[in-house]
Amino acid sequence: MTQTPLWKSLLIWGLVLLGLAFAAPNLFYERVERHNDAAAAVEAAGGTVLPEQQAALDLWPDWLPSALVPLGLDLRGGAHLLAEVKVADVYAARIDAMWPEVRDSLRDVRDQVGNVRRQPSVDGVLRVTISNPAGMAVALEKVRALATPVVSLTGIGSNDIDVSAEGSDIVVQLSPAERVATDQRTIQQSLEIIRRRVDEVGTREPTIQRQGEDRILIQVPGIGSAAELKSLIGTTAKLTFHPVVSRTADAGAAPGPRNLLLPAMNEANTYYVVEQTPVVTGEELTNAQPAFDQNGTPAVEFQFDATGARKFGDYTANNIGKPFAIVLDSEVISAPVIQSHIPGGRGIITGNFTVEESTELAVLLRAGALPAEMTFLEERTIGPELGQDSIDAGQMAAIVGAGLVALYMIASYGLFGMFSVLALGINIALIFAILSIIGATLTLPGIAGIVLTMGMAVDANVLIYERVREELREGRSPGAAIDIGFGKALSAIMDSNVTGMITAIIMFVIGAGPVRGFAVTTGVGIITSMFTAVYVTRAIVNLYIRWRRPRTIIV
Repeated sequence: MTQTPLWKSLLIWGLVLLGLAFAAPNLFYERVERHNDAAAAVEAAGGTVLPEQQAALDLWPDWLPSALVPLGLDLRGGAHLLAEVKVADVYAARIDAMWPEVRDSLRDVRDQVGNVRRQPSVDGVLRVTISNPAGMAVALEKVRALATPVVSLTGIGSNDIDVSAEGSDIVVQLSPAERVATDQRTIQQSLEIIRRRVDEVGTREPTIQRQGEDRILIQVPGIGSAAELKSLIGTTAKLTFHPVVSRTADAGAAPGPRNLLLPAMNEANTYYVVEQTPVVTGEELTNAQPAFDQNGTPAVEFQFDATGARKFGDYTANNIGKPFAIVLDSEVISAPVIQSHIPGGRGIITGNFTVEESTELAVLLRAGALPAEMTFLEERTIGPELGQDSIDAGQMAAIVGAGLVALYMIASYGLFGMFSVLALGINIALIFAILSIIGATLTLPGIAGIVLTMGMAVDANVLIYERVREELREGRSPGAAIDIGFGKALSAIMDSNVTGMITAIIMFVIGAGPVRGFAVTTGVGIITSMFTAVYVTRAIVNLYIRWRRPRTIIV
């Protein structure tokens, strides 16, 4: 019998021990989970350890691996939402924000274009009338100079706006290439903001991904209900700064064209008429932190980027003595009078905040405003009891499947069948070790993939043992029969597993959700099955042959 090199034996058993070590935390799931949560909280607090956190840290040794296989929504329970992003809202906001720039660009050629006046138009279209149509060519040139190249691969060579003339009107709207790029940015920004907000509440392993052109799938295991998740995500925290036109106690007052009537957040029966187009928006914020004003009242300190700082500084310099409304989600937080020029883009939002409210507002502002409104098309709440039922059913299926496979292998191949069963146990441990390391979420279809792997794993052993039987019938010695059986069956084992791996890869690339979960566990199972069936089983057989030195073997 050919002796396996020492380095190869050490490598095989080393990988087995490493896999068992990384799989072990999943046997003590709740304890390790509490340990990991406490470790994350301590790290976030800068190393400060509370007594209850220390008790949780002591539940699992720090020197052992602590990565767990994340449980999916169907196993842990939680909330499922499918949201549609109204990307068209962004077109209207973008074009509406261009009016001050268009007006200022035409101001320099007022002697040629005459008076400039904005006309009512549909959302997403800016219509500006000039009183001197003879200056239309100059006006178009000035407005077109505001265009910038589209930043996308598909929009190379295109500008972000289309500017045209209709009689004495200048019509400005987003170009088709910019609309496509805007859609991509809006969805990506929405994904990132939702992810930040979900991460803020410390939920574990959320699934947040794009579906189709304008939809986002949100699955958060462990959260109480879909309503709770909607409340968290639906908090837009949209901050804008508007010039104040007037103040009134009449909730039915007509605000006038291009104006808004907004209620005061903390003042009963008080409403503000503000200009619809904001001077600065929360999108230009770079930071927001809870703070205290000069009277020791909770407030929120903010900082604008360079563009926002310039707009904010210019407006405050030109409007000293006038009120300025700070609007959060269509409510006026406060409307202070501008006392002096505020350069640098740094300011403070005051109001009747508690410390908790100012902290929450700062968090939401840092996370950013959702760029467009979302409509929830589908929502489901999966209780933890249902998830536990799924786990129990999966465990029962795995136990029954493993038991039947073990009975078949032992009945068919005796002692060598027991070697295969031992290798199968190591195989399952290695699957969980790899899933823990890569952070792949385990779902109910994933458990089905693991159960399927149990049957696939012993296929290789069946091929090997049948070949060993053939060699023994031809009068080979036990050692020679084993060498030939493991060597000659390898090509057939490789072919069958490669085709299975190709199928798993195709399911992962094309599929989504549960199909991907099944593909991941199946693919990982194929890799570990080849390792355990060929190398681990061979290592176990080698140990047996060296220990007992049998003259004959029964396979």
